[in-house]
Amino acid sequence: MTLTIAGLKAVEVLDSRGRPTLAVTLRLADGRTVRAGVPSGASTGSREAVELRDGDPHRYSGQGVLRAAGNVNGEIQDLLTGRHFADIAAVDRTLIEADATSTKARLGANAVVGVSMAAARAFALLADQPLWRYLAPAGIAARLPVPHFNVVNGGVHAPNRLDFQEFMIAPVGAPSLSEAVRAGAEVYTALRRRLSDKGYATGLGDEGGFAPEIDAPEDVLGLLVDAITEAGYRPGRDGVAIALDPAASEFCRDGLYHVATEKLTSDDMIDRYEAMVRRYPVWSIEDGLAEGDWDGWIRLTERLGPRVQLVGDDLLVTNPAIVAEALDRHAANAALIKLNQIGTVTETLEAMRVGREAGWAQMVSHRSGETEDTFIADLAVATGCGQIKTGAPARGERVAKYNRLIEIEAAGSLPYGLT
Repeated sequence: MTLTIAGLKAVEVLDSRGRPTLAVTLRLADGRTVRAGVPSGASTGSREAVELRDGDPHRYSGQGVLRAAGNVNGEIQDLLTGRHFADIAAVDRTLIEADATSTKARLGANAVVGVSMAAARAFALLADQPLWRYLAPAGIAARLPVPHFNVVNGGVHAPNRLDFQEFMIAPVGAPSLSEAVRAGAEVYTALRRRLSDKGYATGLGDEGGFAPEIDAPEDVLGLLVDAITEAGYRPGRDGVAIALDPAASEFCRDGLYHVATEKLTSDDMIDRYEAMVRRYPVWSIEDGLAEGDWDGWIRLTERLGPRVQLVGDDLLVTNPAIVAEALDRHAANAALIKLNQIGTVTETLEAMRVGREAGWAQMVSHRSGETEDTFIADLAVATGCGQIKTGAPARGERVAKYNRLIEIEAAGSLPYGLT
């Protein structure tokens, strides 16, 4: 099976936050087309692949992506059009070599990942396969992932005082993907009622979670336990568990972690997480410490690693080399996976291979700036990683991913759950 690219077209569109991003359309030699919507993050690691923004203060406050679109429509199209590619790795290798920077900074990671995603879809179309089947690595059993619903937003995802960025519910005890989605929606509804009854506003943050004016993360955890119970589920790993993404890099300043009115050391933060794990059904903590706090990550993993999942996001940025470094240092025991952090489908799959072969857990993730594109749903199924997070069970760009998973479940007999 050989892909011949007949044309590429990128246009500047809006993401779910009203900021510009790219939509890339690839035309095959037979006239058929595929499309990819490029995600964009707000809470970003310093070592992520670099989005190319225009910097023109008269358009979108400098956030326009016409330069990135121009790179797709010009240099990248000239490079790829008319060439024959055997697989997605060949396309991605060509893009990486053409960009010739370690962070995709010349052509723009947003341009490169959009083309890479579209090319992967084109190969799946040529093979007459669903995307997840084409993406599946050799020898890896596909699996429907446990969804992690971000039901309370804070940090850079919401205009409130809550420093922790994401509070998620994870129906790890559900018997199927569709039942997990139902549990997430029902707990979300119960949480809305509880927040309203307590006088909190129920406006939404960037990822569809509620954004109440609450200072202490423990207060949110208490509300989540009550909402899970009210919805008729058991809080915990045999029912609906809780996952956190504090995104600690965002509130770490001068070596201290600023949570509400407190200034905490790394060890103070670890003590606080340990207390949360003892008191509440928290099963996963993502970016509990800042990306540069390697010594703290090592101590955090020693203390809590045997009991909970410790996910590196800003720490690892879906980079195979950094994942390998964290493995050597025994920092974290799981990796968050974001396509646009590294910039190509092939490098994303390689980062997942490195973690998987070391026995790490992995969670495929959306970004705060999303489109209706459902690529990551297929990626999570293809790699059998068992976990995905893509926001609340609300807002079209978030729900599209959950609905895609339901469609995949309905089309076959794939297993569901954590690996």
